Amino acid sequence: MNIVFFGPPGAGKGTQAHFIADTYGIPQISTGDMLRSAVVSGSEIGLQAKSIMDSGGLVSDEIVLELVRQRLLDSDCKNGFILDGFPRTVAQADSLILLLKGIKKDIDHVISLDVADEELIKRISGRRTCSACGRGFHVLYDPPVTADVCNICGSALVQRGDDSESVVINRLSVYNQQTSPLKAYFKNKNLLRHVSGEGSIESIRTSIINVLNMGSIDHS
Repeated sequence: MNIVFFGPPGAGKGTQAHFIADTYGIPQISTGDMLRSAVVSGSEIGLQAKSIMDSGGLVSDEIVLELVRQRLLDSDCKNGFILDGFPRTVAQADSLILLLKGIKKDIDHVISLDVADEELIKRISGRRTCSACGRGFHVLYDPPVTADVCNICGSALVQRGDDSESVVINRLSVYNQQTSPLKAYFKNKNLLRHVSGEGSIESIRTSIINVLNMGSIDHS
């Protein structure tokens, strides 16, 4: 089963994608992981990527797509894969379709894990972390016994800068702008499956598995 997985920040995409990978025995593949592995390996394409990243540039689509192609030819992708965080643009999606055709593979499902922006803002902006031991809390869903104080070591709780409400709103805006054309693209190819990312982790997992097993097509 070959899957592309979308999910905004705070949707729990990583948790759910990891579960799907374990359930179906297929690898979860992210371009970030591939780039890091290529650089560490010292391969020709890895050295190209390292040179670009070291100079502060963005790695080209051509390099990323070649990394994807090489990764999908690995033996652990024989029964399928989950592409996590790729493609990000319609141009990348077009290239991915052609790439897969060239290695005799197709996309079976594009999962969109949907959560209302208001809920995502609450989830992310409510996170707090102990400044000493690193224990995580949430002001609504897992609050400390004493406000702003760690239950474990008594140190102060802090909010990460990228979890502030203004930053979260901006991140969600960028995500929605990037993925909206992609969702339309995959919907037109009858590949898009919407799954609600609200509710318990278990209920969301069940919904995803049901969609994958039924092979339902998005008609919304």
